[in-house]
Amino acid sequence: MAKIRLNEDEETVKMIKEGLKKKGGYCPCRREMTPENKCICKEFREQMADPNFEGYCHCMLYYKEKG
Repeated sequence: MAKIRLNEDEETVKMIKEGLKKKGGYCPCRREMTPENKCICKEFREQMADPNFEGYCHCMLYYKEKG
């Protein structure tokens, strides 16, 4: 089973969480405030479902390790 964790860089996590707070939970790295961009965004949910994907989400808040 895959493991999802926060970025190990505490400053990155702090910056992204502040951005999420300012945008009401929408990805601070995206312009559009659409349901697809609500954290955890659709793009990363799809990557989480992909057994071959390992890496960070678009904004670098989360990291998916292969399971």
